[in-house]
Amino acid sequence: MAVARRAAVVGKPIAHSLSPVIHNAGYAAAGLAGWSYTRFECAESELPALVAGLGPEWAGLSVTMPGKEAALAVAAAASPVATAVGAANTLVRRPDGTWYADNTDVAGMVEVLADAGVRPDATVTVLGAGGTARAAVAAAAQLRARAVTVVARRAEAIDDLRPVAGAVGVPLVGASWAQAVEHAAADVVISTVPKGVADPLAGTVAWHPATVLFDALYDPWPTPLAAAAHAAGCRIVSGLDLLLAQAVGQFEQFTGVPAPRAAMAAALAAARGD
Repeated sequence: MAVARRAAVVGKPIAHSLSPVIHNAGYAAAGLAGWSYTRFECAESELPALVAGLGPEWAGLSVTMPGKEAALAVAAAASPVATAVGAANTLVRRPDGTWYADNTDVAGMVEVLADAGVRPDATVTVLGAGGTARAAVAAAAQLRARAVTVVARRAEAIDDLRPVAGAVGVPLVGASWAQAVEHAAADVVISTVPKGVADPLAGTVAWHPATVLFDALYDPWPTPLAAAAHAAGCRIVSGLDLLLAQAVGQFEQFTGVPAPRAAMAAALAAARGD
């Protein structure tokens, strides 16, 4: 009989998460009988107690908003990138029962942006200064970007990202939201803002066809911003691309076996009706 092993995604709200679809398809394709992946509604303040109550059958947790900073705090050790970003989206159970924190959002962003043709010395504009922006700054550093401009509605939020930029070694410039249009002329534009916030930019940005736009949203898709950039000839990366890439990294850390990416991608596409 196969040994039961468990994993889950935690966050609030969580009912919309497609992570169970992706991971369970991976278990099936990899022949991991006895493995299962579910979801838990969990606020940031509730995460320490949830983690402390998990039995030895638990291999890992995927952590989404708002618990990424709390995930780093409950871990006994963390990867350099999670430490630099100050947030973790992955908790892996170690043989001694303690938890190891990582941030596969960063590696996922690097992968999808590199696949879209982003090369070293690119200029990068990040729209928004929240948790996803932290990962975007770190990804830009790993892609050896020339500089990162963070465009946000609050200067204080940009200041919160400066230690991240310093830790990963990339120059950071702040800009107000009123300057978003001019900074969309960068080689790479990464939108990390909530649904609807960037919609007014869709009709005002003069897109350069050579620009790569990564919009971290995926529902609804395409966003007005992505549709306008696509119409101008830009290469587009969606939040679904990142969702798959970061899940592949988590799958391999949880299970210790190569991820069946094709099967996981097919399950995600089927769940979306693509």
